[in-house]
Amino acid sequence: MIEPYEGDKLARLEADAAAITARYPDPRSGLLPLLHLVQSEDGYVTGEGIAFCARTLGLSTAEVSGVATFYTQYKRHPCGTYNVGVCTNTLCAIMGGDAIFDELSEHLGIGHDETTDDGAITLERIECNAACDYAPVMMVNWEFFDHQTPQSAAEIVDTLRAGDQVVPTRGADSVASFTEMSRVLAGFPDGRGGEGIGAGEPTLVGLRLAKDKGWEAPELPVAEPPPTRAQEEPVEPVPGGEQSSVDTPAAPPEGGTADTETGREPSEEA
Repeated sequence: MIEPYEGDKLARLEADAAAITARYPDPRSGLLPLLHLVQSEDGYVTGEGIAFCARTLGLSTAEVSGVATFYTQYKRHPCGTYNVGVCTNTLCAIMGGDAIFDELSEHLGIGHDETTDDGAITLERIECNAACDYAPVMMVNWEFFDHQTPQSAAEIVDTLRAGDQVVPTRGADSVASFTEMSRVLAGFPDGRGGEGIGAGEPTLVGLRLAKDKGWEAPELPVAEPPPTRAQEEPVEPVPGGEQSSVDTPAAPPEGGTADTETGREPSEEA
């Protein structure tokens, strides 16, 4: 059970929360990083964490809970030291993502959103992380591990459970713990260097091929502006040299007394 925030912990959270809300014209815009902040303290978003966010931002606990339960990066129960996510969205699944998840589930003895008894690994199916070029992809605390196989994925989790470090395919030069990464997502750098490449060979091959072949995208046609009403309905000349707007009612017969609003003779009202 998580105790109410007090003492040094409360003071630390309040100072960090002030730094977060100061980034935004409207402090309530800081709710997402603030939820990552309380998760970095407790290992998941607790009831007290939700209450703290609500008090800090002047929101109701229901409003904060609605956000915390919508995004899967916020955990509502304790998470392992390493959150291992296997993408099983369409492309990764076709390329072997389902087989990777099934292998890890059997190897670790846990299912989706469950944690090993030693608290080291939480396993989950994740949606697309915009890394389809490198399918199938596995993530450890949101660091990329590209082109995985069931065997390589099992080796990674075994290494982590043994307390040894693994190196992501792209991104930082190491993997932080779940709570450390939550603090990074709250907007506080952790000093890890070596951000490495953002776009690898599979991402850039199309651009290189286009340059080699001299391919260029065709110019987009310039859209003509839509015609105005005057262009759609040209003004017709009126005998006598005057021109009348299309909205001008027709003149009454000579000697007539047409109503100026309706253009009709009084006898037409009967």
